[in-house]
Amino acid sequence: MTEINPVIFELLKNRGVCSEADALEFLSDSPKKTYSPFLLKGMEEAVDMIEKHIKKGSRICIYGDYDADGVTSVTLVLTALSRLTDNLSYYIPSRFGEGYGLNKEAVDILKSDGTDLIITVDCGSVSYEEVEYAKQCGMDVVVTDHHSITDKKADCILVNPKQPGCTYPFDGLAGVGVAFKLVQAMTKKEILPRSVLGEVLDLVAIGTIGDIVPLVDENRTLVKFGLKQIRSGAREGLAALIRETGLKIREIKSENVAFVIVPHINAAGRLEDASYGVKLLLKDKKLAGLGISEGAKAPAATEGELVKILMDCNKKRKDIQEETFQRCIADVDEEHLPDILILRQHDAHEGITGIVAGKLKEKFYRPSLILTPVAEDDSLLKGTGRSVPGINLYELLKNGEEFFVKFGGHAGACGFTIEEKNFDAFCKKIKDALADLLEKNPEILSLGSRAEMEIKPCQITMELASEIEKLAPFGAANPQPVFEIKGMTAERPFMMGAARNHMKMNLKSGGTDIQAVLFGKAKEYEDILRDGNRVDVEASLEISEWNGNTRLQLVLSDARKA
Repeated sequence: MTEINPVIFELLKNRGVCSEADALEFLSDSPKKTYSPFLLKGMEEAVDMIEKHIKKGSRICIYGDYDADGVTSVTLVLTALSRLTDNLSYYIPSRFGEGYGLNKEAVDILKSDGTDLIITVDCGSVSYEEVEYAKQCGMDVVVTDHHSITDKKADCILVNPKQPGCTYPFDGLAGVGVAFKLVQAMTKKEILPRSVLGEVLDLVAIGTIGDIVPLVDENRTLVKFGLKQIRSGAREGLAALIRETGLKIREIKSENVAFVIVPHINAAGRLEDASYGVKLLLKDKKLAGLGISEGAKAPAATEGELVKILMDCNKKRKDIQEETFQRCIADVDEEHLPDILILRQHDAHEGITGIVAGKLKEKFYRPSLILTPVAEDDSLLKGTGRSVPGINLYELLKNGEEFFVKFGGHAGACGFTIEEKNFDAFCKKIKDALADLLEKNPEILSLGSRAEMEIKPCQITMELASEIEKLAPFGAANPQPVFEIKGMTAERPFMMGAARNHMKMNLKSGGTDIQAVLFGKAKEYEDILRDGNRVDVEASLEISEWNGNTRLQLVLSDARKA
C-alpha cells in the first residue's frame, strides 16, 4: 500500500480497513460500496404490497418519527411515492402526547382518514399490538425500520436489517437508509425512475448523520453522495435554512450537518411539531399539506416562515437546555461524584432532557439519567439516559426491567417510564448492577486519552492534513483523528470570545511553527498553556480557511506540561 501515507494507513487500520482495495474505497471521492436492496428480508414482499395498493388507488400513509432521521425518512418516501399516486398522507406523532412509534389513537385517526396501507419509517418493529389493531381495522402495514428488536416483533411485512434471519451484509443503516433501500428496490423493479434516487440522497445524508449511526461501509457511500447533493443547493428549503444559519452551502461538511442542520430539524419535534421539518424539506410544496397529525394541519407557511420557525425553535431549545443543564449540575455532588447520575427534574422540558443527559455524560464522564413527571399522569416518571463507552446502558437498565411501564433504547441511549413510587427501588437496582460491573472492570469510568496515535511535530504538514480530509465524512465509528504530539512550546497565547473561554496560540518545535486553538476550556488550561511552557498536546489537524487564505491549524482537546 505504498501510495497511502503511513499515518493514514494506521488510521484506516484503527477503523478496521486493512486491505488495499478497502482502503482505496474508503478514501475514494466516489465510493461504490452498496448492496442489492433485495438482500433485505421482507423487501420483495414490501415492494409487491406497495405496488398492489398503488394500482388499486388505495390511500397510503407514511408514518414516521419526530427526529431528523424520521423527518427525512417521511420526506423521502413521500417524495418517491408522489411520482406514482396522489392518494397519500403522512403522520408524525407528538413527542409529548403520543411518544415514539405507532399508537392506537393514531391508527384510529388514519382509519377515519380512509387509510388502506400504513408504511412506517424509522419505527414500528416492535409495535406488535398496534399493528394487530391496524389489521383489525382493515389496514395493511409495511414496517421499515433499523432499531434493535428486543421485544415481540410486529406481525406484518417487516424490512429491518437487524431483524432475525436477515442476512443483509450491513446492519448499520439509519431509518432513512432503510427507506432509501425501499425506494431503490422500487427503481430496480422499474416501478419508479432511477432519477428519484439522486434527488433524495441529501435527505439520506441528513438522517444518517443525525441518527449517529456508523459512518462506515454503505453509510459512507450514501453520505458522501448525499453531501454532494446538499452542496448542489437543489433542495430550496434546505438551502434557505443553510443560508440563514450562516453556513456556506458549497462547503457543507458532515460536522455542519451534525451540529447545525440536524439540531434545527430536531428542534421542531422537541418543542413544537416535527411536521415543520417535513414541510420545509419537501420540494413539492403541494405535498406539505398532506399531513394528518394535529400539528401537521397548521396553516400553510412560506419557506421563509418555516425557516424562522425552525430557527426560533432551536434558539428556544438552546436556552431551555442550558437552564436545565445548570440546574442539573447544581444537583450533582462533584466532590463525591457517584458512578451513575440519576437526577429528578420536576419541571424540565421533555424535549431537551436527552440532550442534557448527553451533556452531563460528557462533563462528568458518567452514565446519566434524567427523570421528569409525566404531564398527563404524575404517578409516572419518564426517563431518558445517555452512557459512556464501555457501559451498555440498555443492558444495565434491563436489570430493573420489572419496574418499567415502557422501555427501549440501545447501548448509548435509552428512554423509559416507571411508576413514581418505584423510583428509590429502581435507583438501588441500577446502582447495584453498575457496582457489580465496576468490580469486574474498575477502569471503565476512567477517561483515557482520545489520541489514536502519536505523530512527531515534523509530520504536521499541509499534505497530511489534506490526506486526513479524505477520511471524511467524520462521525460515529469514523471520528476525526486526534493525535498526540509531544515537546511543543506554547507561544503568545491569548483568550478569545466574549466569555474568554477560547484560546489561540502558536505551538513550536524545531522548524515546526503552527497555529493552535482551544475551544470552550481556555480557563481550565490557562496555566498549562502559558507563554514559553513546553507541552504535550492531543489535537486534530485541520486546514483553516479565512478570507481566501488557507493555513494549518491544530484544534486542541487536551494539553499537559511536557
